[in-house]
Amino acid sequence: MRILLLNPNSSDAMTKGMVQAAKSTPVSNSVEIHVMTASQDAPRSIDSAADIQASTQAVLEELSCADSARSGRNDWDAILVACFSVHSLVPELSTRFDVPVTGIFEASILTAMSLLRPGEQWGIVTTGKFWEKHLSDGVYEFLGVHVGRSTKFAGVATSGLTAGDFHTMSADDVNAKLSSATRRLLESGNISCVVMGCGGMVGLEGVIRSTAKDVYGEQKARDLYIVDGVKAAILQLHHSINGSRIFR
Repeated sequence: MRILLLNPNSSDAMTKGMVQAAKSTPVSNSVEIHVMTASQDAPRSIDSAADIQASTQAVLEELSCADSARSGRNDWDAILVACFSVHSLVPELSTRFDVPVTGIFEASILTAMSLLRPGEQWGIVTTGKFWEKHLSDGVYEFLGVHVGRSTKFAGVATSGLTAGDFHTMSADDVNAKLSSATRRLLESGNISCVVMGCGGMVGLEGVIRSTAKDVYGEQKARDLYIVDGVKAAILQLHHSINGSRIFR
């Protein structure tokens, strides 16, 4: 199976981290990860609606050039848009390619919902203030419910970081901000699943679980699910590729 992992920002460091996450999934032996990082015309860090649109334009132009050059763009069995947002590339690429397309945002929602037991909730820990409304509204739209009507979704807690900060700030500062946001989320309800709401958060599960120990205690923290969107998406696309082959 050939899956394109498409990072729509221009950060090679972020792409590298997400590729490592993709290759650590249980299905990695049966998946060939193709990688694309957006050109320098795309933002280094996607932190606003304007950044989403700029990254979409940059990627579509790049793919259009690749198609003109006949570079093999149709050799993928699925495409992963590796940005934790309601990213316009997901529907755009779905209309251009006859293969499964998902984003790490959409895959994380499906994964979190599948892990809950009755009475439990899930939530998102992410970066800046912009994402509180953007991601919350996106979750409700994806689930097909009115805003605030899902009893399973606890909301979004922001750290004040940007996606780029995970690769430029000191680890102590990043961990402190992420821990503070995690604490707010965990104290907001009966949270059994935390979604890492940024592609730059790859590898930071330990900070979330350590905070959960302080809030919930050792046993409940051990049982907490922490969803990495890249891993969730690779597993989902693996399933989708198989499904398209079996059921079509």
